[in-house]
Amino acid sequence: MRMLSRNATFNSHGQDSSYFLGWQEYEKNPYHEVHNTNGIIQMGLAENQLCFDLLESWLAKNPEAAAFKKNGESIFAELALFQDYHGLPAFKKAMVDFMAEIRGNKVTFDPNHLVLTAGATSANETFIFCLADPGEAVLIPTPYYPGFDRDLKWRTGVEIVPIHCTSSNGFQITETALEEAYQEAEKRNLRVKGVLVTNPSNPLGTTMTRNELYLLLSFVEDKGIHLISDEIYSGTAFSSPSFISVMEVLKDRNCDENSEVWQRVHVVYSLSKDLGLPGFRVGAIYSNDDMVVAAATKMSSFGLVSSQTQHLLSAMLSDKKLTKNYIAENHKRLKQRQKKLVSGLQKSGISCLNGNAGLFCWVDMRHLLRSNTFEAEMELWKKIVYEVHLNISPGSSCHCTEPGWFRVCFANLPERTLDLAMQRLKAFVGEYYNVPEVNGGSQSSHLSHSRRQSLTKWVSRLSFDDRSPIPGR
Repeated sequence: MRMLSRNATFNSHGQDSSYFLGWQEYEKNPYHEVHNTNGIIQMGLAENQLCFDLLESWLAKNPEAAAFKKNGESIFAELALFQDYHGLPAFKKAMVDFMAEIRGNKVTFDPNHLVLTAGATSANETFIFCLADPGEAVLIPTPYYPGFDRDLKWRTGVEIVPIHCTSSNGFQITETALEEAYQEAEKRNLRVKGVLVTNPSNPLGTTMTRNELYLLLSFVEDKGIHLISDEIYSGTAFSSPSFISVMEVLKDRNCDENSEVWQRVHVVYSLSKDLGLPGFRVGAIYSNDDMVVAAATKMSSFGLVSSQTQHLLSAMLSDKKLTKNYIAENHKRLKQRQKKLVSGLQKSGISCLNGNAGLFCWVDMRHLLRSNTFEAEMELWKKIVYEVHLNISPGSSCHCTEPGWFRVCFANLPERTLDLAMQRLKAFVGEYYNVPEVNGGSQSSHLSHSRRQSLTKWVSRLSFDDRSPIPGR
């Protein structure tokens, strides 16, 4: 046997989650409106492709930025040579200004407290390396982004302890849920180093309330732990209530900048969702703690943002006319597209959590399950992938505590493809279920006896049943 590391041989990456396996099935049979009209439509990918025309128009009008020129002179050699890992000052300034603009300029950010990383994945992992040691834990409210099982645990050796949230209050965080998670960690002899939240939430598509943020600050202050707020969807809040950053709540509380709680609140940001640029690999860490900033800066040398990317985006984000128009138009288009998805789902008798942000809806299909179990959820998901040819993400992959919820993305595909997806889903529900079209979001659906038998007898076409993630683990 080869002498390999534990990371190379231990199955803790999370790649066997149904979240990632759905992508693999899509890649084997991707939909194309001409070449593969019966292929799988990708609705499991949270990409924002709705405003590329605005960015491409800007590039056409500002060719110097992409040609690596400044005042008509080439700066290619300057950008091609080694750059300090602190990042280009002009880009860091443009980045913090854009972060403030998204938040309505209610808070400001110091570029000296910003660390650039190769995407939010790198930013989150770097934070965990800075704040916790192997065998320690972070608390995360459920449902949460399935990639966290990889990003936060795989190389760091840190454990995730779920804060169980339920549909009874729209999956909001409660004091009881926080305390129960903390006590669960103690029972497992895990030292809790912090709480990590995504705001706006992935996969819920909702913004956190001010009361939730106050509760979190009080909790971390009482426990003497950190709070990481992953705010990569902050620019996608398209309707009320508006997005509230944890930094705004710190300001509201008049926290002393020298206080411990001020030092223990951190923010993750990225241009992957708000600008729809995941391929550019631009993420950021923001911390009020000088030691965290110093350590994260050193670690960033393992995942730098290219100088060419920084130069281009510095010019783009410094154009205030562009950013103002982009933010407003992005909100408008996201709102329209989300409304279209919700309407299409309603025609199939399916409702969603009332969302106001993100690139997806948290969809309630509990009434379509043959039983209130995660096994039934996986059966339904497999039928949707293999028979309806839609890739959506089952709630169990997000560690949801209730079977029957699914994340469905709407901003990564053309409108006509979304229409086709809704037609397929409606036909599927009509064939297998007695589900009348609903009005006003109310639903009345019944799984017929014959269809229950059909679902029960349906044989899995996938070979990874025994590897499906267990909610809450």
